[in-house]
Amino acid sequence: MITRQRLAAGVCALLAALTAGIAFPTGAVADETAEQAAPKVELVLDVSGSMRARDIDGGSRMSAAKQAFNEVLDATPEEVQLGIRTLGANYRGNDRKTGCKDTAQLYPVGTLDRTEAKTAVATLTPTGWTPIGPALLKAAGDLDGGNGTRRIVLISDGEDTCQPLDPCEVAREIAAKGIGLTIDTLGLVPDAKTRDQLSCIADATGGTYTSIQHKEELTDRVGQLVKRAADPVVTPVAVEGAPACTSAPTLKSGLYTDREEFGQHRYYRVDVKPGQELRASVSVAADREVNPDYGVLLRAVTVHGREIVRGEAAGNGRTDVVSTGLRYPKAESDDENAPAETVCLQVSNSFSAASGVKTTPGMPVELTVDVVDGPDQASDVASFGLGRGWWLLGALVLTGFLAGVLWGWVSRLRIAVWRTN
Repeated sequence: MITRQRLAAGVCALLAALTAGIAFPTGAVADETAEQAAPKVELVLDVSGSMRARDIDGGSRMSAAKQAFNEVLDATPEEVQLGIRTLGANYRGNDRKTGCKDTAQLYPVGTLDRTEAKTAVATLTPTGWTPIGPALLKAAGDLDGGNGTRRIVLISDGEDTCQPLDPCEVAREIAAKGIGLTIDTLGLVPDAKTRDQLSCIADATGGTYTSIQHKEELTDRVGQLVKRAADPVVTPVAVEGAPACTSAPTLKSGLYTDREEFGQHRYYRVDVKPGQELRASVSVAADREVNPDYGVLLRAVTVHGREIVRGEAAGNGRTDVVSTGLRYPKAESDDENAPAETVCLQVSNSFSAASGVKTTPGMPVELTVDVVDGPDQASDVASFGLGRGWWLLGALVLTGFLAGVLWGWVSRLRIAVWRTN
């Protein structure tokens, strides 16, 4: 019994390892070596009146933010261009129209002078309103230009007070521009409404949301996000899919972003030469409230519409992103001058908008295309992508079967001997 359990575990481990190799194919070619501009980060700090609250380790939220900023400024990598923008820091009055314009750049994005930046932070006093939406729009403008990493880190303790300019919609508009700007949000002792709003802002741009209860958490998280901007990344290339294969853009190996409306089909073309293998994956993000039970379909079809292979995935409302992928190996040809085959990738979704939810802009789509040298033979890619691993799997199954039979025979023999004695 133990032997069979171990064999079963070994087979499961093998299946998991081989399947993982398919789910996360390596070797995607993107322009990682191209010279990029210096990474830029802007810290956007809420300085509204509620930041006076003294509920973070016995001190005020404002003092916790100042301490975190000072430590982060000391640890900021030299190559990162950093700036600081405030919201609600200057207007003390009750005029809503004026209060919703209260956002200013405390320290411009550029080469960091730590002493000057710390001096500017020290002058901050909790004051007025919470114009998150206007501050995000201004911050996106502060980071405009260049092809390097761009990241906004928003620290706030409350909801935006300048509706109807919904900061979540502002974040979606920023994402729709395809400029590769990420917004990370941190909520200081947040309530449920604040948490939902800040999470929505982060999700819209592929960022992260973190709930903060202590000073050390704030310092550590802001520091992580600033340092992350210095990490080498592959910048997605904005592309616009077509409604039909004939008019679709031709893609090379790389990472691409697009927008797809609810229930829409988008086509992209990829050239695959004999002896090469096409590996493609797609992720569609539900960046707004959608109805449960949805799916994403990725199909590789010929220019005449015949399906070659497909990948599909379904969700039920418990995840914000649905991903799937496929592989297509093209066999070698005896003709050295054999032309490449044009394969059309079709991305479809079955999302539907919840009542009252805007359907435009479309949902974020991230498409990875990887054309690599194929296996020795096209038949080497068997069902489930196990390829020649089927031989090993078969041997393990046969060994397990024979071991089970042998163990059963020995057990019966021992029982027979016991009864005889």
